[in-house]
Amino acid sequence: MKHRTTVRVRFYELDPYGHVNHSVYIQYFEAARAQWLNELGFPLARLQRDGIQIVVTEINTRYLGSAGPDDELLVETQVLELRRVSMQFSQRILRGEEILVEQTISAACVNELGRPTRVPAELGAALRQGR
Repeated sequence: MKHRTTVRVRFYELDPYGHVNHSVYIQYFEAARAQWLNELGFPLARLQRDGIQIVVTEINTRYLGSAGPDDELLVETQVLELRRVSMQFSQRILRGEEILVEQTISAACVNELGRPTRVPAELGAALRQGR
């Protein structure tokens, strides 16, 4: 199952050529993953209270098109793999039916000292159900 989040391009996210700056797409992806976790009942504040942080370990982004002023975009997110400590997400941004950006992102759970720790069982179950 894919989670879907919509976002509207704001004027200050544009580069001098009138396109969404490449780094902004990474922010859209991050916001969509955080929104999904929130909807699953695991807002980042709760995870932090529980001593868990989800940190990005690798990002692979492919740009296929560009968005412009006031475009409404759809960000799709799904879990590709869930392991003991790590997870991998597939994400893409669409304008209508057109895929603009695709991303694969790997992340790991760490404790407050930055040491790897298991994905909490409840979180793992929620992510499995949500995919």
